[in-house]
Amino acid sequence: MTDLSTGAASMHSLVHRTEDSDPGETAEWLDALDAVVQHAGTSRAQFLFDRLAERASKLGVGTALARVTPYVNTIPVEAQPPYPGDIDTEERLAAALRWNALAMVVRANQAYGELGGHIASYASAADLFEVGFNHFFRADNAAHGGDLVYFQPHSSPGVYARAYLEGFLDEAHLEHYRREITGPGLCSYPHPWLMPEFWQFPTGSMGIGPINAIYQARFMRYLQNRGLLQTSDRKVWGFFGDGEMDEPESIGALSLAARERLDNIVFVINCNLQRLDGPVRGNSRIVDELEAQFTGAGWNVIKVLWGSDWDALFARDRSGALLRAFAQTVDGQFQTFSANDGAYNRERFFGQNPELAALVSHFSNEDIDRLRRGGHDVRKLHAAYAKALQHKGQPTVILAKTMKGFGMGSVGQGRMTTHQQKKLDVDQLKAFCDRFRLPLSDSDVEQLKFYKPAPNSPEMQYLHARRAALGGYLPRRRKAATQALTVPALPSWGQFALQAEGREMSTTMAIVRMFGNLLKDGALGPRMVPVVADEARTFGMASMFRQVGIYSPLGQQYEPEDLGSMLYYREETGGQILEEGISEAGAISSWIAAATAYSTHDLPMLPFYIYYSMFGFQRIGDLIWAAADQRARGFLIGATAGKTTLGGEGLQHQDGTSHLAASTVPNCRAWDPAFAYEIAVIVDEGMRAMLERQEDTFYYLTVTNENYAQPSMPDSDLRAGILKGMYPLAPQSLSTARVQLLGSGAILGEVMAAAQMLKEDWNIDAATWSVTSFSELHREAIAAERIARLGGEAVSSYVEAVLRESHGPVIAATDYVRAVPELIRAHVPRRYVTLGTDGFGRSDSRRALREFFEVDRASIVIAALKALADDGELDRTVVREAAERYGKHATATDAPWMR
Repeated sequence: MTDLSTGAASMHSLVHRTEDSDPGETAEWLDALDAVVQHAGTSRAQFLFDRLAERASKLGVGTALARVTPYVNTIPVEAQPPYPGDIDTEERLAAALRWNALAMVVRANQAYGELGGHIASYASAADLFEVGFNHFFRADNAAHGGDLVYFQPHSSPGVYARAYLEGFLDEAHLEHYRREITGPGLCSYPHPWLMPEFWQFPTGSMGIGPINAIYQARFMRYLQNRGLLQTSDRKVWGFFGDGEMDEPESIGALSLAARERLDNIVFVINCNLQRLDGPVRGNSRIVDELEAQFTGAGWNVIKVLWGSDWDALFARDRSGALLRAFAQTVDGQFQTFSANDGAYNRERFFGQNPELAALVSHFSNEDIDRLRRGGHDVRKLHAAYAKALQHKGQPTVILAKTMKGFGMGSVGQGRMTTHQQKKLDVDQLKAFCDRFRLPLSDSDVEQLKFYKPAPNSPEMQYLHARRAALGGYLPRRRKAATQALTVPALPSWGQFALQAEGREMSTTMAIVRMFGNLLKDGALGPRMVPVVADEARTFGMASMFRQVGIYSPLGQQYEPEDLGSMLYYREETGGQILEEGISEAGAISSWIAAATAYSTHDLPMLPFYIYYSMFGFQRIGDLIWAAADQRARGFLIGATAGKTTLGGEGLQHQDGTSHLAASTVPNCRAWDPAFAYEIAVIVDEGMRAMLERQEDTFYYLTVTNENYAQPSMPDSDLRAGILKGMYPLAPQSLSTARVQLLGSGAILGEVMAAAQMLKEDWNIDAATWSVTSFSELHREAIAAERIARLGGEAVSSYVEAVLRESHGPVIAATDYVRAVPELIRAHVPRRYVTLGTDGFGRSDSRRALREFFEVDRASIVIAALKALADDGELDRTVVREAAERYGKHATATDAPWMR
């Protein structure tokens, strides 16, 4: 085909092509394009090509071609700059890294077969990393804020191997790879929680790294545009696998990076063409697909497919035989070529036709076997990285073609099983050492000894010199900010909540008002980062549009429809609100970037992300775990919360489970406050913990859109109980109460009404308790229980101690599933009954919903009466009478969670 022979179009094998009805005319058009390139250059050709595309679009002429270019390197050899490093020394260093990475995995699995680990991924990515380490990754130091690098998680052994040569890790660390309990262990993947001085970013959950990297780059621009930090000379590097790009999070923010012209981010995608079980795109080509995807999203794409050994072949190929062969080769076949030797490739690839055979007629089979892919050629990679840094106005992705298990021989290279390869026998290990010319004896190989060149060797001097030139070593992580932030006194921003005096407001409005007041604080205000996916107006945040503006790197290039209103939609370059549109994954990624700025930028920030509570832990729970791993500090606000409080929205909007999910995240402190003063105390404590004491924790608060009277804080001594997790609303009632009613969040109002009904209808005194956090009570209780179990001083848990001073059964009601109040069952000293909102949500009024889920005041009364009867304190006929009076009838199938 003419277009393939000239190399003017892609050889995408799956694109439908119609028959050429006039080959002569086609040749003339292509010759004309060749002439423009030859005489006027590629810029002029690009201009003409774009004008033709515009005219074609106006004439209704479309194209079936994907946006892909020929299957060759983007940077031609004549445009390749000289390599600045000592390649021989770098190859010896890389060989040592490959060996140590392999040795730690194999040693671990010889001793403990179940530990696992990965060899093949780093084997493919080693050169991708090393070109960065030796020439591009800048470290954080006094002169430079440092680049941020997201490492491909399965390649972590290689990063450990480098840290060993650098002296940050020693042999004891390598010997404890994937054994973190009994020694100085190394975690399986990048985990800042487990290695807080080393890893900056958790990437082990596929797809999390790419979206976090994009929003990290965006947040760096945000800091720059707001005048908080100089970040213009810093880059975010993201190293990801081609199979990982199937995750929706991996590609979900590509358009954001292009739209905001984030030329401070570089993706390097390791295209080794293999997932865990087989080819990424066995019947097509992942490189072509990714090129079309990234180009379409607005990225600058650089392909690094073939190593320097191929340059001479391309130069001699006058007929386009290589391009035609690539056009007919899919990734599944490329994988087979990887797994076989030079003799096989001579016959099956170059033997397809005489033209190809002639290109390698003077090659031995060993020469063919040594034809490297671009991702294993440091010259090609350096040229791509350098061009990426020079490119302005667009994010860049480098598609680097590699071989999974490169250098692992017949046991690993390109094999379907290579991802699961954990062990090699002695002959295979010796072959690996020979392949990379490692100076190890047979005894060293058999013992899997780690290899570290002498301190004064050329290799070690070179390694340290290169890192010194780039400012130091990485990955490294800052555990705490140099300077803590001071939190303003609570009354200065929360007095309205402490002295509410019965004013009606929702808890959502209360917390938004608190944050609005804090934004006015001269010191803390600029460090606050309001984040919202959408519906800021729903949450009462419209006043913030005027107060601090909505961040947009382009400013506001239009006249907003509501310009005449007091609360118009105001976008500006220095805006403070991150309004992310309908993307919870994007919003939480922005929150993570802000919540970890104390570490990545030595700049403590206070982000609060407010969202429909149902779309938090349920939809983005994995990203919240990534935040926890990264030791985030900030507030997550689950607004319009509860199963029965968000009345008309129905099943998929009503949250009954987020507190259960939150209780599983160790450094997440979850709260379900009912009153504005409780929120003020919790927010104050959270800020002091995160900003002043610099604790690695974050706070989750659920707030509702139900307006009701907000009481003033009765006594400042309540602070301890609020933060412990529960306290009595009227302590003086404890001595006479026959039953204890516990309520949290929106259902506390029903509990208070139930206490009044018990007194008025049944002459039974009840004490009411506000439970601000079942999960805090649970954690404190199991800690006390453990101490006693292991022979320590027996100390009662808080929940047990405070309830022991009261009398009668305990009834707990919440707007969440019963599993939430069940968290404290083991520590309640008497009969305990829980009411919750198990089952699917419904649309109806709040009253109807609470009656349906049986968390309304009447249901709470009946539960209390039944518990008293079970304790022998009340005749059972009273329970039946109450059920009749309140219209509650039991059948075999009408429980809400059964419907």
